[in-house]
Amino acid sequence: MTTQVNIPFSVKSHQEDGFFCGYASVFDVTDHHQEVVARQAFAVSLAKWREKGRMPKMLWQHDQRKPIGIWEEIYEDEHGLYVKGRLLLELQAGRDAYALMKAGVIDSMSIGFRPIKATRDGTKKTRVLTEVDLLEISLVTFAANPDAKVTAVKEFDLDDEIIRQIKELGEMLKARRLTQERNSLYV
Repeated sequence: MTTQVNIPFSVKSHQEDGFFCGYASVFDVTDHHQEVVARQAFAVSLAKWREKGRMPKMLWQHDQRKPIGIWEEIYEDEHGLYVKGRLLLELQAGRDAYALMKAGVIDSMSIGFRPIKATRDGTKKTRVLTEVDLLEISLVTFAANPDAKVTAVKEFDLDDEIIRQIKELGEMLKARRLTQERNSLYV
């Protein structure tokens, strides 16, 4: 005889530690280099990355010797270049970056790129980047674009509700095993 057990159990987060998201670049903001990134400046570059089935590199402080994670999602929206990534916590640099992000010490991003097309805005004395070849996106202490920020850092917290559900599941399984053992004695 097979007994079906219905066990209510839910997990509020399925992502592991190390996930974060934010804006690597924000449109129409004059940065510290007197440059402005125009809307759709990343469109061609992102299409090329998609064709290759790859993403730009995630670096620590623009250091090519320090890749620290992978980008899961990158796209342009009305605000800027939105990114979602995961730090590689197997690496010491990834763990360090993650601790600094959770503490709010590191909260900025910066892009490494080659300018493809740009114009001059004589009024504002800025260079307007209308097309760029995106090479990498870094977590940085100080960003050239002051609005390029990490907006969320995801942790998998085993809160009280999940712990309660795990204990309840354990008790249900233990009770089921005892019932099956008793039933096997009477066969």
